[in-house]
Parts: sequence; structure tokens; C-alpha cells
Amino acid sequence: MKKIFIHLALSAMLFALGATAQAQQSKKVPRIGYLATGLQSVAAPNIDAFRQGLRELGYVEGKNIEIEWRFGGYRVELLSNLATELVRLKVDMIVATGGPAVRAAKKETSTIPIVMAFSGDPVGTGLVPSLARPGGNITGLSYMAPDLSAKRLELLKEAFPKVSRVAVLFDVTDAVSALEFKETQVAAQALGVTLQSMEVRGPEDFESAFLALARERADGLLTFAHALTIPNRKQIADLAAKSRLSAM
Repeated sequence: MKKIFIHLALSAMLFALGATAQAQQSKKVPRIGYLATGLQSVAAPNIDAFRQGLRELGYVEGKNIEIEWRFGGYRVELLSNLATELVRLKVDMIVATGGPAVRAAKKETSTIPIVMAFSGDPVGTGLVPSLARPGGNITGLSYMAPDLSAKRLELLKEAFPKVSRVAVLFDVTDAVSALEFKETQVAAQALGVTLQSMEVRGPEDFESAFLALARERADGLLTFAHALTIPNRKQIADLAAKSRLSAM
């Protein structure tokens, strides 16, 4: 995860250098807008890695670069206003973490460069027309979530052959979830596994979701990798262990 954000910092600065070439000639300090779906406290390790990546490129926050930090706190309805704030501040570029944050930024600007992180399927969710030629003002990282989620179910079944009912934990506010679940259902049918959806919107939903799956007698757990689940993976792992679930 740390390496991802260091590489993200590199991509961000390449964008910033290109987008602010004229501004730099007038000695203006470049300004990055950072828009995150989750909480600042949870994202602290990624933020530290992002700053480290900038330092390795010779940029130090507060000296020769400015960063406007905005966090949605897993409340998707806030992201649009936060993105609007960044646009009004005339930032030179926006780094958006999580599908909902990327979509909010895209909705608010078609001219400010956007670097996306943690995008599960930018093509399938309509963020870019293709990976080879994204076009527009968006570039960044994709972890091809739908394909990987189906593969994870296969690995779970291979590791625990007796698993027959698998709960799938995912962030219902992230558009890529529907694509992931569809691909996972195809794999489940081939493997003879029944899926049970566990839709959550924030960390506060985890415990109730696990209580619900206990009533449904699930014997396995598959977690989709999102901006919500990745930073909270320890809590999810602890709940899975407490529930004695075979998990992936």
C-alpha cells in the first residue's frame, strides 16, 4: 500500500509539473487538492506515504508545494461539495482516492487534472473510455477489481474446499461493487457456492453485518477491496476470526 501511494505521488507531480508550468515560471507554489472517501485518521499511513513520495521528488508541503486536504468520512453525499471547494480554490490538480471521490471530482471539473487511486474498474464504471487511452482529464491506478474478486473466490474455495455459503462484504456506495458482485456470481455458480451479500456504507456497519451473516450461517467471507474496506481491513479480519469464518 505504501508503494502505491509513493507511485501515486510521482504521477501526481508529473501532472502538477505539466499543468502548472506557466505558473512555476512566475514562482507560484503548486497546489494539490487531495479528496478522499474515508477518514483522515484511518488514511494516515497512506497520507504519510504520499508525503514521502513528494519529498523524494523534492517537494515539501508548506515550502514548495501546498496540499488542500478534504475527507468525506465515508459520507458519499459530502464528496460533491468537497470537490466543489477544491475547484473553487483553483488547485492545479486533484488526487482522488476511492471510486466515489473520483466520480465527485470528475463531475465538478473537466479541466483540472485528476489522478485516481483505488479505482476498481474505471472503464466499467464510466470514469474513462479505456485504460490505454483514458482521454479527458483523468489518469491513475486501477486494480481491476471485478476480475480479481472472482479469482479470490476461486482461491478461497481451493484453500477451504468445504466452504459452500460465502458472505461478500462490499461498499454499496462504490459503483464498481455491482460489477464485482456480478463477476463473482459467475464464479460462484461454477464452483457450486452460494453468495450472500453484505452491503455496508461505513465502518459502523461492520458489526451488524457480521451479526446478520451469522444468522444466515455463512461459512466463508470474501471482501471486495475498496476505499472503505482496505483501510479497515484489521477490523474486518478480527470480526471474521471472531465469527470463525474462512476469509479471503
